[in-house]
Amino acid sequence: MSETSAVVTRFAPSPTGFLHIGGARTALFNQLFARHTGGRFLLRIEDTDRARSTDEAVAAIFDGLKWLGIEPDGEPVFQYANADRHRAVVQALLESGGAYRCYMTAEDLDAEREAARAEGRAVRSPWRDRDPPADADAPHVVRFKGPKDGETVIDDLVQGPVRFANKELDDLVLLRTDGAPTYNLAVVVDDHDMGVTHVIRGDDHLNNAARQALIYEALGWTRPAFAHVSLIHGPDGAKLSKRHGAQAVGDFAEMGYLPEALRNYLTRLGWGHGDDEIFDDAQAQAWFDIKDVGRAPARLDWDKLNHVNAHWLRQADDARLTALTTAVLAARGESLGETDRARILAAMPVLKTRAKTVLELADQAEFITRRRPLALDAKAQGLLTEETRARLQRLAEALARTDSWTDPDLELLIKAFADAEGVGLGKIGPALRAVLTGGRPSPDLSKTLAALGREESLGRVNDALSQRT
Repeated sequence: MSETSAVVTRFAPSPTGFLHIGGARTALFNQLFARHTGGRFLLRIEDTDRARSTDEAVAAIFDGLKWLGIEPDGEPVFQYANADRHRAVVQALLESGGAYRCYMTAEDLDAEREAARAEGRAVRSPWRDRDPPADADAPHVVRFKGPKDGETVIDDLVQGPVRFANKELDDLVLLRTDGAPTYNLAVVVDDHDMGVTHVIRGDDHLNNAARQALIYEALGWTRPAFAHVSLIHGPDGAKLSKRHGAQAVGDFAEMGYLPEALRNYLTRLGWGHGDDEIFDDAQAQAWFDIKDVGRAPARLDWDKLNHVNAHWLRQADDARLTALTTAVLAARGESLGETDRARILAAMPVLKTRAKTVLELADQAEFITRRRPLALDAKAQGLLTEETRARLQRLAEALARTDSWTDPDLELLIKAFADAEGVGLGKIGPALRAVLTGGRPSPDLSKTLAALGREESLGRVNDALSQRT
C-alpha cells in the first residue's frame, strides 16, 4: 500500500472503568485489520468527560492492553488535550453556517423535547433560523445544523447499508455552555487529524455514525469506512453483564487464562476462518478481514475458552508457567522455597497436560509444596490398614534400593513390586497416593514420585507409616 492509502485503525476507549472484554476484542480487531493490510493501529483515550475520567481507569486500560499483547503503533493520544483544536473546528462550522448558537434554557429544551416527542420528530432549536440575541455572550451551546430532509446512509462493512432519515437526527450539541467539546464532535476531529481510515467499534455506536457522517460532510472531509461489530453476549444470549461473571480483562488474567489464548479466543468470537479454532498471531493477522466478521452477537462460551486455553498451556514455556503457578500458590498463602520451584519446574511438562487454566495448574502443583508431615484425612487413614502398612513398608524399601529415580524406571518398579506381591495396582496405588499427596490432585504415581524426588517421597511414606490412629 502507498503512504496515502494505508489503512489506519484506532481503539478509543473512555477511561471511566476497567477494560471490558468487549472493548479488548474491539482493540484486537482493529489491530488485526491494520496488521493484515500493512497499516497502522493507534490508541486514543477519550477523556473529554472530565467528571468520570480517572487516572486509575487510564492505567487499567494500558495494563489490560499490555497484558493482552495489544500494542499501538505510536504513543497514545489523549482527547482532552485536543480541546482547542475541537473548538477551532466548531468556529469554522459557525462561520460556514454548519453550526449555530442556541440560547434555549433548560425549560425551553424540556418543552421542545415534549413537542418533538408528540410530533414524532427530532429536537429542533428555534435558534436554528433566528438571529442571535442582543447579548450574544449570554449562556448558550453550539449546535450542529444538520439537514432536515433526505437520508444519511452508512455503508457499514459489517452491518451492510444502514439508512437514517435526517428528520430523525437532532441538531446535536457540539460545544457545551462551558465551551467543552462533546463526544461526537471530538471523535470526528480526532479521527480526521489522526488519519483514521477505518472506524471499527461496537454496534452500540451505529447511531453515532450517522451524526458523525454529517459532520464530516459539513466540514468537507472524507469520512472513514465504518464497521460496527455486534456486542458480546453471555452464554444465555443476553448482553454480557455482571451476572455472567468475568467482564474485565483483568478478571480473565486472575482466572488463569493466558493472553495468547484469550487473543485466540476473542479473535474467533464473531469471526472465523473455516473451521479453524486454534491459531497463532501470525495466522490471525494473515487471515483476518473485517468484512468477514458476522452480524449476529457472539456468545461467550466458557467450555471453548477453556479448550483454547488448555492448548496454549501445553505450548507454553515451562519456566514461564512455573512463575505463574508459584505466584498463584504464593497468593494462596504458600511459603515457597527454591526447592519447591525446582520441583514444580521439573514436573511442569506433566502438570500442564492436566490443567485448563493456571489456577488448575496451581491446584495440580499443590501436592509438591505440602509440608511434612502431611496431615492425613479420615479417608487416607482408613486406607492404611495393617496389611497396607506392611506392603507400603516393603515398597519403600524397594524404592530406597533403586539406583534410578526417573518416571519410566519408577513405573516399572511399581509394576514389578505389585507382581511380586501378587496383587493389582489397586491394592497399592490409593494408599501410596494418599501418603504422598495428602489428598491433593497429582499425576500418575511414578510421575508423582519423580516430581517429589527420592528424599521427599520416602520421607512422606515413612511419616505416614510412623503415624498411628
